[in-house]
Amino acid sequence: MSSSAPIGVFDSGVGGLSVLRAIRAALPHEDLVYVADSAHVPYGSKSQHYIQQRSLTLTMFLTSSAIGLNAKAVVVACNTATAAAAALLRSRFGVPIVAMEPAVKPAVAATKVGVVGVLATVGTLQSAQFAALLGRFGAGVEVVTQPCPGLAEQVEAGDLWGPTTRALVEQYTKPLLTRGADTIVLGCTHYPFLRPLIQDIVGPDVALIDTGAAVAQQLRQVLAAKDLITTAETPGHERFWTTGDVHVARDVFAKLWAPEAEVQQLPDEFAGLHELKHVESS
Repeated sequence: MSSSAPIGVFDSGVGGLSVLRAIRAALPHEDLVYVADSAHVPYGSKSQHYIQQRSLTLTMFLTSSAIGLNAKAVVVACNTATAAAAALLRSRFGVPIVAMEPAVKPAVAATKVGVVGVLATVGTLQSAQFAALLGRFGAGVEVVTQPCPGLAEQVEAGDLWGPTTRALVEQYTKPLLTRGADTIVLGCTHYPFLRPLIQDIVGPDVALIDTGAAVAQQLRQVLAAKDLITTAETPGHERFWTTGDVHVARDVFAKLWAPEAEVQQLPDEFAGLHELKHVESS
């Protein structure tokens, strides 16, 4: 495996760009390939089998030598996909798989009143992985969980401040604040893009915690241990792919990443659109 190969990153949509930004800051010389599986967003409402199949397909795309990407590591920039598929990916692929988990541990360490809120998808909150996290790190504090249907979709649409988005954030944070939470975990990679809005609603005294920077540092450590950090001294490049509408994606990427971001359509054999139609019709 070559140290000059790119790092692959995927998410159910554009939320993983929050993780990609942390990776870029930690590894400025690496080439990065990002796939937004926006035709299938949100993963949080899909079955475990469905998420596993999408995760396998996208990892196959990122690591494929036939396509020429040959990613030297893959980051699962999605809490729901991590819970459903990270172990499976590690058993099937020979590259390092770096995955997410809600920042329960640092939130428990940060709370001053012993009440932590968690905003996440249904899939994440109902997962065995999340239950294990609470078992390991949640002792001695009250953890208030809140599923957030529709919130990731607002980020997908590039709506970070609109009235619908604000109404959803107010609805989902109210139970946490009512219970007295002074620390809130942003348990989906889409939610850091809503950090300014969430902070505006919950107030300056509530800490918001996500895991983007921690995942980037974990990735750096994994690559260093395997001698896979690039020797290049020039800034790395990014390549972006989507399974959704490429024109919509370019507008959203321009807002969330950079105005000049170029987004390509994922090849049909990896897009899973036939599978999506089957699910929608069942």
